[in-house]
Amino acid sequence: MSTNIGLCDTMRRECRRLVSRKVYIFAMVLVPVISALFFLTLQSEGLPLKAPTSVIDMDHSRLSHNFVRSMQANELVNITSESLSFHDAMDKLQRGEIFGFYVIPQNFEKDVIGGRDCTLSYYTNITFYVPGSLVLNGFTRMSVTENGEIASGKLASKGISDRLTTVLLNPVDVQVNTIGNPWLNYSVYLSNSFIPCLLQLMIMLMTVFSVVSEIKHGTSPEWMRTARGSLLIALLGKFIPQTILFTAVGYLIDAMLYGYWQFPVGHLGNMLIAMPLFVIASQSLGLIFVSAVPNPRLALSMASLIGILAFSVAGFSYPVASMYGAIGIFSYILPIRWYFLIYIDQALNGIPLYFSRLYYAALLVFPLVVPAVAWHLRRALLRPVYVP
Repeated sequence: MSTNIGLCDTMRRECRRLVSRKVYIFAMVLVPVISALFFLTLQSEGLPLKAPTSVIDMDHSRLSHNFVRSMQANELVNITSESLSFHDAMDKLQRGEIFGFYVIPQNFEKDVIGGRDCTLSYYTNITFYVPGSLVLNGFTRMSVTENGEIASGKLASKGISDRLTTVLLNPVDVQVNTIGNPWLNYSVYLSNSFIPCLLQLMIMLMTVFSVVSEIKHGTSPEWMRTARGSLLIALLGKFIPQTILFTAVGYLIDAMLYGYWQFPVGHLGNMLIAMPLFVIASQSLGLIFVSAVPNPRLALSMASLIGILAFSVAGFSYPVASMYGAIGIFSYILPIRWYFLIYIDQALNGIPLYFSRLYYAALLVFPLVVPAVAWHLRRALLRPVYVP
């Protein structure tokens, strides 16, 4: 009976703390939701199109003009200017006015008609990875298309049939079937990884902050008395309200991803099951940090560092299997890694839940580790010592 009373009293105390300081609502609700809206609206088109580019036409022939018009019709590039020289185009590229430029050499039409070799050059700025890569893709596609048209014209002039020309120019017909994301929407991959990773960062930070603030202000003994001296009741009473609030925020993000923005989702119910497990695992990791180092500055720094590194080592953009072993192993101590694998299986691929059971189990391991290190935290809460 006293246990239930202690749990209820601790939860009421925590609810009063949550509404008494604006930082809690700001960090737990506003930051994740506003960040999700920012990422989703920023990539609302799914793919950056019509990247600014330039062209240097040194030939000014009918063929070069047709080539420039064909390039302008490409959805990936937008010719915003025609540069007079290589140095002029390179200066625009370095200033960030364009992401690439194409060079059509002199005597381009004459060399093509005469059957002589002709070199088309293009330059892109990969410092801006996404637009630079898209411009490179657009330039390459146009070069291949132009080369095919020129070769087709030469073969036709020699009396070769259209069917044989097609076989000679394209001997292998490659059929591409994109699974899970047939629109090749960048936001489907980026938003579903970056937004939950940001949510994990805020969960860990607020978990650490809510504990170390008690130590800093000397209110942790009162917190323990409210919980009737039980560390388990103290932690449950403090973090159950936060778990509910963070889970509600997570469900709101899921509603934006899979509802309003209509991102592909194979098993929505399985993703909804994963969200509270992900929240609890992230809170548990924050508790492990603050139990190991019950110091406000060090604990918050540790949570921030691990949370930021999660964007790089969780395997979103670079496979964990290809990382150095000493770096890749850190991905397995991050809840977002297992949530990301669940997302791939259940949302993108839509496979049965049975094949993702180990990923769900991995999220349950995090709260089981907390009792092994919580004894250090109990001592710090009973005898708070603030070290700035």
